[in-house]
Amino acid sequence: QVQLVESGGGLVQPGGSLRLSCAASGSIFVIYDMRWYRQAPGKQRELVAGITSGSHAVYVDSVKGRFTISRDNAKNTVSLQMNSLKPEDTAVYYCNADVVIRVPGPASSHWGQGTQVTVSS
Repeated sequence: QVQLVESGGGLVQPGGSLRLSCAASGSIFVIYDMRWYRQAPGKQRELVAGITSGSHAVYVDSVKGRFTISRDNAKNTVSLQMNSLKPEDTAVYYCNADVVIRVPGPASSHWGQGTQVTVSS
């Protein structure tokens, strides 16, 4: 099976920075797209940023210019550098990846357990 483990969450003041990391392990042949989602209390989970295996990145408008997603294909990791954090960035952040376990076979979606990010003074 596949496990995704996030790290790097915490409490930070407005304007501060945090770096989230997610490591995938287990029965992995190849990982296609990797993504970061977040879910604030009382709100739906939303896509924050995504990155292809070729490192093409996309972002939700609210984080453009502040967040940067990156990945290391050799280590099966994805990171999210978050700068100029705002209180509205407070949420549980989840890592998601499309993983091919065996060939031939389809990619399946896998999720991490989530890491809390709190932006508050």
